[in-house]
Amino acid sequence: MSFAVACARSELAPGKAVRAEVGERELCIVQDESGTVHALDDICTHGDVSLSEGEVEGCTIECWGHGSRFDLTTGEPQTPPAWEPVRVYPVSLEGEDVLVDIDNPINPST
Repeated sequence: MSFAVACARSELAPGKAVRAEVGERELCIVQDESGTVHALDDICTHGDVSLSEGEVEGCTIECWGHGSRFDLTTGEPQTPPAWEPVRVYPVSLEGEDVLVDIDNPINPST
């Protein structure tokens, strides 16, 4: 598949997350407070909860269901109860588009 459009840059704001679909994947697209855009699987590995509805703080996003925090660059859980990472994907910004490569996750072992 390679890079595909996930959302428009105008949908993002620092410290906010949006849900997007690319192919069969539901993604959480986040612009962290420093302006960097991240893409990760939208569903928490602890429960069936959308991460895009969670709170962004620094370079983490919190699952609103049980409070686990995930690192936006590695997908690793920073706080329990989650212990499995979420997949993180490469992002490319082209014009007004945010593109994500779902075929080549940054942390493929998850």
